[in-house]
Amino acid sequence: MRPLLALATALVPIFVGFAVPASAAIDVDLSYVNQQSPQFQRFQSYVNRAVAGNPDYGFSATDAAYLYRMTGDSQYATLAVQVVDQQVSEAEAAIAAGQNPDIAGDSYLEVGPDLSDLALTYDWCSAFTTSSQRSRWSAYAEQALYNVWNPQEAQWGGRPAPWSGWATDDPGDNYFYSFVQATMFWALASDSSAWQNFLNTVKLPELTGYFEPIDGGSQEGTGYGLSHKRLFDIYRVWRDSTGADIGNETQHMTDSIYWWVYATVPTLDLTAAIGDQSRVSEPFIYDYHRTLILEARKSTDDATARNVATWWLQNISLQQMSSSFNYLYDLLPAGSGGSTPPALIYHAEATGHLFARTSWDSDATWMEFDAGPYVQSHAHQDQGSFTLYRNDWLSVTENIWSHSGIQQGTNVHNVLRFDHNGQTVPQRVNTYSTMTVTPGGGSTVHAVADLTPAYAGNSAVASWTRAIDFVGSTLTVHDNYATGSGTTATFQINVPVHPTISGQTASAGDLRVHVISPANATLTAVDWTGVDGDFNSGWRIDVSGGSGEYIVELSPGSTLGDDIFAGTFD
Repeated sequence: MRPLLALATALVPIFVGFAVPASAAIDVDLSYVNQQSPQFQRFQSYVNRAVAGNPDYGFSATDAAYLYRMTGDSQYATLAVQVVDQQVSEAEAAIAAGQNPDIAGDSYLEVGPDLSDLALTYDWCSAFTTSSQRSRWSAYAEQALYNVWNPQEAQWGGRPAPWSGWATDDPGDNYFYSFVQATMFWALASDSSAWQNFLNTVKLPELTGYFEPIDGGSQEGTGYGLSHKRLFDIYRVWRDSTGADIGNETQHMTDSIYWWVYATVPTLDLTAAIGDQSRVSEPFIYDYHRTLILEARKSTDDATARNVATWWLQNISLQQMSSSFNYLYDLLPAGSGGSTPPALIYHAEATGHLFARTSWDSDATWMEFDAGPYVQSHAHQDQGSFTLYRNDWLSVTENIWSHSGIQQGTNVHNVLRFDHNGQTVPQRVNTYSTMTVTPGGGSTVHAVADLTPAYAGNSAVASWTRAIDFVGSTLTVHDNYATGSGTTATFQINVPVHPTISGQTASAGDLRVHVISPANATLTAVDWTGVDGDFNSGWRIDVSGGSGEYIVELSPGSTLGDDIFAGTFD
């Protein structure tokens, strides 16, 4: 997030009835905006605070430029120009001092929002800029874009400034969307045929080619997958400006509505904890989730998916943006009414996730199972992992109870942990596990995953298949495996509270665990706070003693048979 800007423009009274600025190259359709709505009034008040010299955290030139575009009020254009000129002036000062400007920081991660600020202001607020400003801004934008796409030849002020080129050819990575956003906005604002041709012939085909087989969601998980809010936004800008509807060229954007709806737990305040959760460790629904679905809903050409998006938006715990720098996106229409998807099961094969729930009621039992591609740096060693939820987490990755939110190893996931000569055998990136899913009636589902590929031929793990059966509210997990010499396999269940263990059974909060095989299994409890200082809380139940097979049954306490637990728990 960009730092606060020291703005000292006097507050000018708000007027109505201004003429909308003339047409522009970045021609975003804003006819959906209701200027009488509470959302608009809240957004305008937020921008007015910046006009008065008291900008909220994260305020950007984009906010001011959009409000100018909507109202025609010159004070907003003046503010946008001031903010962008400050960005460019600070960059020029850094370059003159032999340093890289801020836009180059963190492998150019913020080039998208920085140059979209500049481009929108350059285009929409052109009457308020000088020829000198436009020349300086153009030189800065062109150099930044050249550097992004030519990392080894990058320079600032004639000084070589090469960088890694991270994700410049990876449409599955969140950085890529920032790079395309920067290029797209500047290509439109500057009317550059060279940049537009580069997008049309190289980068946009890379996007559509990558997403053609992706049936919703992100291979980066639910944390970094939120970067698709930016992706869907630039789809909308490109469509409105050029007529090319790349968002609907594939099913990914529409399928992402379903992916996120199924990935939301029944209490509608959290999502599945897949991959790194670096913003907040526990995946509570936030503005970014709301923005992503608002953007997808606005642009999809599928009326049924739009209706599902409306239901989700009208029922999640967050009914308006909580951070003012996101107020602009609350202007997108959420619709009214809506309905849930007709099915209770969703298998997203391209991301490797299976979701199932007993109903769409808030007290339903919800399950998620992983087996698929492990190809992104923010993904985890979670192939074969499961999550179980009813009213709260029953069993989930221990990562969500860490400070960092980026604990990626197999030891924090509900998998078989293979240890070879005392060292945990890792799963390997750029591997592909597979899953076969057989739905039954309602929420009943049987799935079989071949997880052997996740170990990339490591002789310690000769084979591992995991079958799961979700029937009623009970999840039964059946593992078959073979190991090399010196390797042991431990069935792991990460839980939020201290478990109580008695023989082949365990209880942790509302979760009940029964080990069916092996009959002589040993269950032990591990306190995560004593393992690593990164963990705030949480426990792990280790089930050991298997010899090629584990069968474990997990369920909310009220649904397991009394014959299993009679006399064991109060």
